[in-house]
Amino acid sequence: MERMREIVDAIHSTDATTEDFAALPIPESYRGAVVLEEEAEMFEGLRTSEKDPGKSLHIEDVPTPDPGVGEALIAVMASSVNYNTVWSAIFEPLPTFAFLKRYARANPAGVRHALPYHVVGSDLSGVVVRTGPGVTLWKPGDRVVAHCLSVELESPEGHGDTMLDPEQRIWGYETNFGGLAELALVKANQLMPKPEHLTWEEAACSGLVHSTAYRQLVSGNGARMKQGDVVLVWGASGGLGSYATQLVLNGGAIPVCVVSSEHKAEQARAMGAELVINRAREGYRFWTDDDTPDPAEWKRFGAHVRELTGGDDADIVLEHPGRETFGASVYVTRRGGTVVTCASTSGYDHHFDNRHLWTGLKRIVGSHFANYREASEANRLIAKGMVHPTLSATYPLSGTATATREVHRNRHSGKIAILCLADREGLGVRHPELRARHLGAVNRFRTPAAAPTREEQI
Repeated sequence: MERMREIVDAIHSTDATTEDFAALPIPESYRGAVVLEEEAEMFEGLRTSEKDPGKSLHIEDVPTPDPGVGEALIAVMASSVNYNTVWSAIFEPLPTFAFLKRYARANPAGVRHALPYHVVGSDLSGVVVRTGPGVTLWKPGDRVVAHCLSVELESPEGHGDTMLDPEQRIWGYETNFGGLAELALVKANQLMPKPEHLTWEEAACSGLVHSTAYRQLVSGNGARMKQGDVVLVWGASGGLGSYATQLVLNGGAIPVCVVSSEHKAEQARAMGAELVINRAREGYRFWTDDDTPDPAEWKRFGAHVRELTGGDDADIVLEHPGRETFGASVYVTRRGGTVVTCASTSGYDHHFDNRHLWTGLKRIVGSHFANYREASEANRLIAKGMVHPTLSATYPLSGTATATREVHRNRHSGKIAILCLADREGLGVRHPELRARHLGAVNRFRTPAAAPTREEQI
C-alpha cells in the first residue's frame, strides 16, 4: 500500500522527473478486477440475459508482473467497462481462460498469462512506471492511454494491416493483466499520449470503442464513409454508437440514430443528430419468436428510415447488436451499400434474407477493433477536441461488478469509467484552456461540472 501511495504521489506531483519515476519501488502485488477459472461454469444452463456479472467479477490482490521485451508496466489511474468485460464476466462465448491457454501454447511470452485468474479490462489512462528491454519511445513518467490491440508480427500477414496478424489478440480479454486494475501490463506499441484536456476517467473511455468505430466507418479497412452518406447507427447513445455518431457528423455524413429510450434520443440530438428513431416507442420487434424473423418489421423499419431521410436508404449500417437486428440491417441498406459489423451483443447466430444481399449488390464487412495507426488517428481527434468522450457515470474499482452489470442490462448511456488509482473524479487535466472550449461537449452525457481547480489539474 505504501509503495502504491508513492506512485500516486509522484503522479500528482508537478515536478517528478523520469528518473524519479524510474526510482520508485514497484509493489509486489496490486488490486484488480478478476474472473476465476474455478467459477467458469457457474452460469451453466442460464440464458445470457440471466447471467449476472456481479457474481463472477471479484476485486483481488494479484502478483505484479515484470515487463518483458517491448512491454511497459502502467500505473492505472482510470479504466472503463466495455462489452468484452461483460463477455469475460459471463464466460461467453467461452471462458477467456481458453484464450489465455492458447496464448501460452503459441508463444513463450504467453505462458505467464495462463493463470487461474484473469485480470480483465481493455482500456486505461495512466502513467508509465517501468519499461522492458527494447522500449525506446516511452519512458517512466509518461502520461498515456492504451489501445487494446496486442500483436506479435512474426508472420507476414500482419505487416499490411496488423489486425491480420495470426497472433492478434485483444488485451485484457484474450491476454491477462488488463486495465481494470491498479497496474496493467501492455505492449509499448499499445500506448498513445493522454489527451491533456481530459480528466483521467474521461481519457480512459475512448480507446476501444472510438478506435473500433473509426475503423468501421472512416478507415479504408471499413466502410470508407464519405460526405453525404446516410449512416444508420444502432445504439447511437451507447459506447460504440456515441463515438460513431460523432464521426459521422464530423465526416459530413448523415446519421440516423437508433436508440432505446427518449432520454437516449435526447443524448443523440445533443451530439448534433437530427434523425433519431426510438425503437422502444415504435415497438420494433424483428423476431416473431426465438426462431422466426419478421420481414414485415424490416420493411416497416426501412420505411421509417426513408421517411426521415427524404427517401434515402442507408449507405452504411453500423452493426454491433447482431442477431436481433442483422436481418433488418441487411434489408435497409441501399443497393450497393455496406453493412459493417464488429460485434454480436444480442447473439452470434445471424439470420438475414440473402436475396436482399446478392440482388442488391450489398456488402457485409467484418471489422474487429483497429490497428495501431487507426487507433492513433482516432486518439488524435480526441486530443484535438474534435471528438469527445461520452462518459456518463464513474465507479470506484470496488464497483466494477456493478458497473459491468449496468452495461450487461443496457441501463447505461455512453461509457462507464472506473477509478483505479485516482481517488476522485476531476484529476489529470493539464490543458485547461482547451478543456474550457469544449467543456459542454465533454459533459454532454452527464451533469455539467465546473472546470477543475488548479489542485485538480495534475
